[in-house]
Amino acid sequence: MTFVKICGITRPEDARAAVEAGADAIGVVMCSESPRSCTVEQARRVFAEVPPGVLKVVVSHTTTIEGLTECLSACPDAVQLSHTLLPPPPAGILLIRVVAPGSPVPEDCDMVIVDGSHGTGRTFDPEYARQAVASSRRPVLLAGGLGPENVATAIREVAPFGVDVASGVESKPGKKDHSRVRAFVEAAKGQVPGN
Repeated sequence: MTFVKICGITRPEDARAAVEAGADAIGVVMCSESPRSCTVEQARRVFAEVPPGVLKVVVSHTTTIEGLTECLSACPDAVQLSHTLLPPPPAGILLIRVVAPGSPVPEDCDMVIVDGSHGTGRTFDPEYARQAVASSRRPVLLAGGLGPENVATAIREVAPFGVDVASGVESKPGKKDHSRVRAFVEAAKGQVPGN
């Protein structure tokens, strides 16, 4: 069954809705210019709604040690970074690397997200995504332009380990549409990667 990450969560009620819908991971943006960016306190309130077994992920484009330290203070299970020069997180915290089309697929991480969109809804590059899935020794999540209407087709075409969505399930930036979250998870979970 396809792994599903619902990203850009800013409100505890949205985290609860995503968990109830069957999401495998909840993403909170920190240290970012994004309209979805949360403070440490906001992130902790969101993560307080996430039960054991569902991955708590801090997503950041920070380029500083101070920013990474702030992200880690929210007590995530994983950090998702697009800047490769930062040191890895402490033992016990998973590292997720973001790659965009044209970039080599990293191996110095626990998971890879293929995403040239960064929450803007720009559609993924299917050829690059397929190459990344085929070449990576790490689980690969697909992101970019996904929504309930096209996620099943994207999974069939690319065969990723999982999918990641932010803007595709929102009523406005930072506010999730709970019916779209449910529809997205149902559509994604109905697919078997590689089939």
